[in-house]
Amino acid sequence: MADRKLRITQVRSAIGRLEVQKRTLEALGLRRLQCPVTHQDNPQIRGMINRVAHLLKVEEVDE
Repeated sequence: MADRKLRITQVRSAIGRLEVQKRTLEALGLRRLQCPVTHQDNPQIRGMINRVAHLLKVEEVDE
């Protein structure tokens, strides 16, 4: 069985957001709008996604 991964894309700006949300985006590796990053699907990543879900688009990818 292939490992599940998540493709995470920032679709809304972090300008004017709380500092903790900005640091969460940075921890996810998101640097600018519309540039996707790929992470393993695990509870830690899911928790970070839930914190800033209103700024992201998340897709499941099988590799």
